Amino acid sequence: MSDPTNRRPLPHDFHPPVPELAVSSKDLTDGGVLPDAQVYARGNSSPQLSWSAGPTGTRGYAVTCYDPDAPTGSGFWHWTVFDIPADVTELPSGAGTGNFEGLPAGALQARNDYGSRDFGGAAPPPGDGPHRYVFTVYAVDREKLGPDADASPALVGFHLRFHAVARGRLIATYEATGE
Repeated sequence: MSDPTNRRPLPHDFHPPVPELAVSSKDLTDGGVLPDAQVYARGNSSPQLSWSAGPTGTRGYAVTCYDPDAPTGSGFWHWTVFDIPADVTELPSGAGTGNFEGLPAGALQARNDYGSRDFGGAAPPPGDGPHRYVFTVYAVDREKLGPDADASPALVGFHLRFHAVARGRLIATYEATGE
């Protein structure tokens, strides 16, 4: 990214305001550098995430990981999980593997921009500058958001726009230097 002061917007910058969920992680620090475990070529593992319970009316959750700084014109979706039951407020490290271990029953993973239904770690082009990896947790007003696992992350995001009742996020950065 040639000008780090001219940052691309986040997908939820265009969504209606909703209450804030508190999101934390044993693996990530908000504002910190993305650990090697979440880098595609080094660990390629989804981080542990915890969040506060959603407000009254919460019937489920969704989790996304998005790089708005990818040189694609549309960013890059690394992970999209939805239909997480309302009584779940944590995903363990590695829950985003393609075999669904660590995900609660009924949760769905949409295909990421790598083309697989799992977490795909950071892999920005060397020399492109720091990229932001935005881990967002949405509380939603439906047990089943609507799309199925064949939906694109953009379609899931469309549904989140209309069904989110709270939202929280952690943002970590990563830069590939080419070394």
